Amino acid sequence: MRRIINYAPRPGVRLILALLPFVAVLAIYILASNARLAVEPADKLMPSFASFWTTMVRMATTIDRATSQYLLWWDTWLSLQRLFLGLGISAVLGLVLGIIVGFVPYLRATFEPFFAAFSLIPPLAVLPILFILFGLGEASKIVLIVFGIAPFIIRDVMLRVAAIPAEQIIKAQTLGASTWQMIAGVVLPQVMPRLIDSVRLSLGAAWLFVIAAEAITSEGGLGYRIFLVRRYLAMDVILPYVIWITLLAFLMDYALRRLAVAAYPWDQIKAA
Repeated sequence: MRRIINYAPRPGVRLILALLPFVAVLAIYILASNARLAVEPADKLMPSFASFWTTMVRMATTIDRATSQYLLWWDTWLSLQRLFLGLGISAVLGLVLGIIVGFVPYLRATFEPFFAAFSLIPPLAVLPILFILFGLGEASKIVLIVFGIAPFIIRDVMLRVAAIPAEQIIKAQTLGASTWQMIAGVVLPQVMPRLIDSVRLSLGAAWLFVIAAEAITSEGGLGYRIFLVRRYLAMDVILPYVIWITLLAFLMDYALRRLAVAAYPWDQIKAA
């Protein structure tokens, strides 16, 4: 049957198709930027790529007098430190609580509605409360990330535990496995790939919470720098920083995807 769904692009064609939207956006920006700069050479809203490059080289290789730091790398370190701490704590909470609550029927009946309701609270709405409780330092920023993504990861892990076929649990009990042996031998290997996927899906939200917290109160970070220079319409800083954040998020997503393939190849085959 000649249907469009029956045709798939070859690997080379797939790569070209994947690049097309990026090339189109790049071309549109270059044309629009050239048109604006032709009218106003000092235009700040759409700087040239030469301006982007000059600014980023300066921020990456020149020590800032106010902070005595290379701003690009200092901001990146601060933001990644907050992000990794928040993601790490959320992943541990998601794994532990998701497995225990999802595996024990009484706990699932008790806490599943609670986590479902908790995950619907807008994290940014409680940001002032977090600042009051934890102060304006690093703790409130980390707690915001955990508050924002941990409930989602917990629920996702719980659903994966609940989806494990009952026959596997029955067979494990028949062989004399205890509750903890079933968790370690049956549940954990099947949950870990799902946990990695959950963390991957949470990356966008985690970056959002990092940027939001840094924009409100911080002394450094990628979000802090973006909101600091916005008053000067410094698009030669803002746009490269946005692209840099996107690149970091993409690399983190790629690393997690490769980790899942390397550590749990059987799960990738099952998914395919």
